[in-house]
Amino acid sequence: MKSQDLKKSILQYAMQGKLVSQDPNDEPASELLKRIKAQKEQLIKDGKIKKEKPLPPITQDEIPYDLPLGWEWVRLGNVGLSNIGLTYKPADITQSDSGIPVLRSSNIQNNKIYLQDLVRVTTEIKNQNLFVEIGDILVCARNGSKNLVGKSAIITELKEPMTFGAFMAIFRSQINNWVKIYLDSPLFKKTLESVNTVTINQITQNNLKNAIIPVPPLAEQKRIVERLEEILPLIDEYGKNEEILSEMNQKLPKQIRQSILQYAVQGKLVEQNPQDEPASELLKRIKAQKDQLIKEGKIKKEKPLPPITQDEIPYDLPQGWEWVRLGELGITTTGTTPSTNKPEFFGGKYSFVKPADITNSGEIIYNKQTLSDLGIKNGRFIPKNSILMVCIGGSIGKVGFTKKDCSCNQQINAITPFIEELADYIFIALISPYFYNKVLSVAPQTTLPIISKGKWESLILPLPPLAEQKRIVAKVEELLNLVNKLEV
Repeated sequence: MKSQDLKKSILQYAMQGKLVSQDPNDEPASELLKRIKAQKEQLIKDGKIKKEKPLPPITQDEIPYDLPLGWEWVRLGNVGLSNIGLTYKPADITQSDSGIPVLRSSNIQNNKIYLQDLVRVTTEIKNQNLFVEIGDILVCARNGSKNLVGKSAIITELKEPMTFGAFMAIFRSQINNWVKIYLDSPLFKKTLESVNTVTINQITQNNLKNAIIPVPPLAEQKRIVERLEEILPLIDEYGKNEEILSEMNQKLPKQIRQSILQYAVQGKLVEQNPQDEPASELLKRIKAQKDQLIKEGKIKKEKPLPPITQDEIPYDLPQGWEWVRLGELGITTTGTTPSTNKPEFFGGKYSFVKPADITNSGEIIYNKQTLSDLGIKNGRFIPKNSILMVCIGGSIGKVGFTKKDCSCNQQINAITPFIEELADYIFIALISPYFYNKVLSVAPQTTLPIISKGKWESLILPLPPLAEQKRIVAKVEELLNLVNKLEV
């Protein structure tokens, strides 16, 4: 289900009383409606609003479904006040900050009020009902695009007096948090299906006031609002994932995967957090771990890899990231094949991995051929959580992740990270288009491309902070699972 469809379903559940449980101890909506009516009558008595013709009773034919106990159907005009906005002339528009801002359709973006691109006017506004108040719902009542009619946002702050344009409406009530949910729901959208004229799409004051809204008890309204505040951000996040996949275009799944991986190594897939420990500190810990392994005699001290030059850096990294040579992150090795003349080397517990055993998805097919304990001593021991890459031939650049101890032949290079937590991100970096292209760029352009261990471990890759690595790994896994579903 797409995020928009999911959102519509949840809002419809809210309208039907299916989102949270009812509490028989809640004061029924009928009591709330009595208070709203009393307040409206008081405003009329005080001369703050005009008395209007009563709205017609709701007929049985208008009611789309039964409501839970304690809820009531009511016309929208009976729970609040609405007004159409200010009409002004082009000559009234001013560039001066002293003008009155006029809120228009463009000032509603993603269910929020955006105060960029404000139009200001010098028009004298005598009707106080044309000034907006905090808590009002601004509604697009008229627009050339039918899709924009009905979009709305609650005004949450006012730094100066503001009005609203003639194509807009304001709705003011005690229960605007609930009314806003109603305006976003499929129930209200159905009201808009028949409100267009020949030349322009609109929802009139009459349409708005006569629309019927289900009203829950006030306590339940609050529970529904709180529940939606929990759920809707999750749906928005789900929608962002859809947007990422869509933005990375309507291409084949393979191409989308490549785009996701490229975004990952460029720092564009997840947000950076300035509180994350920078990668420079991580590199210090990696070096300390390497030095300890050398001290314990578990690995040999080798000639340091050369510093990275400015000419090698292909693009700028986010703050907190570092460029690093692959060989600085772990133990690198090239596989080897024990003598096939010695059967005692084979038939044990260690899978002997060849290029054909590494799938295009990074999985490794184990146990096709195995080595014994004696065979592993005469071959290469590759511990689990290492990354293998084919370094020769037509499948050069193919990458696998070891989920158990194994060995590999001489057509494969391997890296075992000094810090195990690095393994998942290194795997992502090595399967990215960036690293694959780097491998091809240093492999001789012959009928049999090959990259030596020395060249391979000297390739540079971008290293994020460890905390961000974990976010990247989680997001890549999430998005690739979505892409996989495209192929089902």
